[in-house]
Amino acid sequence: MPNFIYSALDAKGEQTDGVFSASSEAEAIQMLRAQHLFPTQVYEEGTVKAAARSIAPKKSRGKSKASSMNMTIGKAKNTVKPKVLMIFTRQLATLIDAGLPLLRSLTVLEKQEPNPALKSTISVLADSVQGGSTFSESLAQHPKIFNKLYVNMVKAGELGGVLEVVLNRLAEYQEKAQKLKNKIASAMIYPAIVMFIAVAIMVFLMVVIVPKFKEMFNDNDAELPLISQVVFGFSEFCLATPISIIPNVVWMFVAGFIFYLVLGAMGKTKRGREVLDRLKLHLPVFGDIQRKSAVSRFARTLGTLVTSGVPILQALNITRDTAGNVVISNAISKVHEAVKEGESIVTPLTASGVFPNMLISMVDVGEETGQLPEMLLKVADVYDDEVDSAVTALTSILEPIMIVFLALIVGAVVFALFLPLIKMISTMSEAQ
Repeated sequence: MPNFIYSALDAKGEQTDGVFSASSEAEAIQMLRAQHLFPTQVYEEGTVKAAARSIAPKKSRGKSKASSMNMTIGKAKNTVKPKVLMIFTRQLATLIDAGLPLLRSLTVLEKQEPNPALKSTISVLADSVQGGSTFSESLAQHPKIFNKLYVNMVKAGELGGVLEVVLNRLAEYQEKAQKLKNKIASAMIYPAIVMFIAVAIMVFLMVVIVPKFKEMFNDNDAELPLISQVVFGFSEFCLATPISIIPNVVWMFVAGFIFYLVLGAMGKTKRGREVLDRLKLHLPVFGDIQRKSAVSRFARTLGTLVTSGVPILQALNITRDTAGNVVISNAISKVHEAVKEGESIVTPLTASGVFPNMLISMVDVGEETGQLPEMLLKVADVYDDEVDSAVTALTSILEPIMIVFLALIVGAVVFALFLPLIKMISTMSEAQ
């Protein structure tokens, strides 16, 4: 039987190298896993890869660092969309679960990756792993693409020898987060389209139709109704010369830009960001969706991390950094301090006033039964469904409201045009 050179990680995350006999590469990988080792490289002795590895490991490692540095400098501004990263994670988990070594899986994905930024990153990751770094250490070199949640879950998978399981969980987490985000975004498209149509119709009526009726009523000395005067005045404003209308438009843009700068400046300060995030949670209609989405994110992130083997204190830190809302982050910080002192999670969750009673009750039951991760994931599923239902209900409510709004705009203009015409016809009939 041929000999195979291998590099693997043990339960403590330390690298182990060695040589042993096996009938095939797949059997070699199975034998390593049976010894509770996670293989990162497996090569048949005497092959070109094995020779290159034994002759120039330092060179490869140097190349990895250089490539990483070039990637950091040249690709610092490049980011990868969540959907692209989700597909990469799922494909990597599938390849590793099928028995391919990590380095070979990265090489396969690099060849077929269409996204240039991710393709370059995968190449650097492969070089770094080949140079002796762990996969989590390699991922940590690209914080713009792989956040703390991603890196720490991979690290936990490496230490536990279940990297493929953790990657599958990570892919499921990304899929559900992306699905929720797409659902909210799609719900906002319909009102935007209706508003665009309403504005287009209004401009057409004011610029083309209303001026013709205005010319008709200019020869009539009768006083126009108030609604007609408003519509004709607005039409004149739309038809004003560029010299008179440009200052108004410029001032509108200036005011909007100043408002945007003020919000941006507030968002950069700790107090201002907290005020804005608290306002988001108390907005009518949308605030409830924001709150449920934030609770779902908290529960799913914490549950996924703890299930993957990340210690609870470290998991709370990561959850706080990825909460996306300062109010929620502050509440998680208090939970972290309480757990650090040996207290229960339930007490600070209740005291925060941010988290709903159902989440607190489920966490309480989870702590008592030793099934906290499972309870958190169930809570996340429940609130994902509630957000989905709320968005669907909001869409169904907005549809008739926007239709009525559009009908009122067109109806008001038509009424303003035909009301004086009807009065004119009535006056002519009485005169006869």
